[in-house]
Amino acid sequence: MGTVFKSITAGFFLCLLLFPVVFSTPNGGLYRIGLKKRKFDLNNRVAARLDSKEGESFRTSIRKYSLRGNLGESGDADIVALKNYMDAQYFGEIGIGTPPQNFTVIFDTGKSADIHYGTGAISGFFSEDHVKIGDLVVKDQEFIEATREPSLTFLLAKFDGILGLGFQEISVGKAVPVWYNMVNQGLVNEPVFSFWFNRNADEEEGGEIVFGGMDPDHYKGEHTYVPVTQKGYWQFDMGDVMIDGQTTGFCAGGCAAIADSGTSLLAGPTTIITQVNHAIGATGIVSQECKAVVSQYGEEIINMLLAKDEPQKICSQIGLCTFDGSRDVSMGIESVVPENNHRASGGFHDAMCSTCEMAVVWMQNQLKQNQTQERILNYVNELCDRLPSPMGESAVDCSRLSSLPIVSFTIGGKIFDLTPDQYILKVGEGDAAQCISGFSALDVAPPRGPLWILGDVFMGPYHTVFDYSNMRVGFAEAA
Repeated sequence: MGTVFKSITAGFFLCLLLFPVVFSTPNGGLYRIGLKKRKFDLNNRVAARLDSKEGESFRTSIRKYSLRGNLGESGDADIVALKNYMDAQYFGEIGIGTPPQNFTVIFDTGKSADIHYGTGAISGFFSEDHVKIGDLVVKDQEFIEATREPSLTFLLAKFDGILGLGFQEISVGKAVPVWYNMVNQGLVNEPVFSFWFNRNADEEEGGEIVFGGMDPDHYKGEHTYVPVTQKGYWQFDMGDVMIDGQTTGFCAGGCAAIADSGTSLLAGPTTIITQVNHAIGATGIVSQECKAVVSQYGEEIINMLLAKDEPQKICSQIGLCTFDGSRDVSMGIESVVPENNHRASGGFHDAMCSTCEMAVVWMQNQLKQNQTQERILNYVNELCDRLPSPMGESAVDCSRLSSLPIVSFTIGGKIFDLTPDQYILKVGEGDAAQCISGFSALDVAPPRGPLWILGDVFMGPYHTVFDYSNMRVGFAEAA
């Protein structure tokens, strides 16, 4: 079939596809596409870190691209096998054109085509052709052909492209995503797809993505479903995050979350990630701003909390932030409400404000546990030493894995536990092995945040269902 195309510069090829053909096996009306996996390459890891200096943090450059499948007991479904690259990239194959040419792609539920990555934009153009995914052929599918990929991130990737599984609201030019066309062309009986990841990087099978339903062999028990709260990404509301059953405080009142098959790690607010790093002994960097806030304002913050002052106003009351009517904001960042106050500019003030806000949460949480002032100040100083590295990577002592705590997430009223073996990524073998924390810091301001991105570290232990018909996401223990 002839290819129709129009010129475009894309912030990233994403929402349609630009990737390989996968062979699927029907099973009860379901089509499976297997995933592949590869050993972790230390050279690639170093190069990715160098690449991040172009403007994107290390946590983004090591995004894990995953392909997951869901089989239903009835109706047609297509299952794509996935490959696993160091538990950081899961990819499968698709075919484009007639006859189809094979491409390896990341099946990504969390990336939009109009995202401009710090590593640089991709230049290319829109094309249109048939796309073969497993045994399914999607007709007249629009996709972006990249003619320029300017960074090491793309050169080092173990895939040819990205097949976006987000909503049309975030696609470039509002182009119709391939998943929409699967449904609209009647290729699947049930508008549902699901992911199963094999987290054992030594095994050949990387997992499966299933279009049209769920495979009962991929999960145990029942799924816990939560409604999609904002279309674009597969976003939903989640509750508290706990360390060995103890609240971290920051999301006790609720946080937003995204189920993202294209992200390697678990990314969340620095306030919580720092507490997790402290609990697991992850080594980040010493933040002088953090210790300066504790030294100069620690006792004052504690006294204000004991006096029942409003926590969200404390940092502005001591002069480190500006209060915008609902919350403290960094003085170097413009508020979303009209300005009534002068703001000082500069990264130093922003850092002091952010650090103060974190200290308030940490101290408030410790006061609820009836800790003494001395213990609280010592604890917060210890947290300062565990602030995540700017590169997004935190190292953990591999010999301590058996003694590390369980980190839990509250979703739909149910507790989802992650064990150390599930949230620590092990790189290398024997004495040369390195252990990396699966938690990365990401701060998104209200109203869009605080936000968690539940990537492959979470979706590996928990089979994930994306129910397009009922606009919901479901999680169950992976088999």
